[in-house]
Amino acid sequence: MPEKNKSILERANAFVAAGKYEEFLSFCTEDTEWTFVGDRTLKGKEAVRQYMAKAYIEPPKFTVHNSIAEGEFLTVLGDITLKEEDGKAIHHSYCDVWRFSDGKIAELKAFVIKTEVE
Repeated sequence: MPEKNKSILERANAFVAAGKYEEFLSFCTEDTEWTFVGDRTLKGKEAVRQYMAKAYIEPPKFTVHNSIAEGEFLTVLGDITLKEEDGKAIHHSYCDVWRFSDGKIAELKAFVIKTEVE
């Protein structure tokens, strides 16, 4: 199961990187819940769709450094760069804890901080 969840997330994230957000959302449960700790919680696939439309003005660039899987959970450490409306690139480091249910993304708890690139 843990290796299967890694594979599912890798395939889903390939769609994000390609700007194919609807294809990514096909990997999520209808009631998926995403919590950005200290910021907001998105409840349901439609809320995630709206978030992606605003936050991913162009496809984000991300690098996964480590992933740790156990049971229905997958923890991923990495970096992501998002573009703001003015075109400025903003860099972040993250720790995402994903929960899967029946082979789909059911929950995300994301710890994200802005970082400076040297």
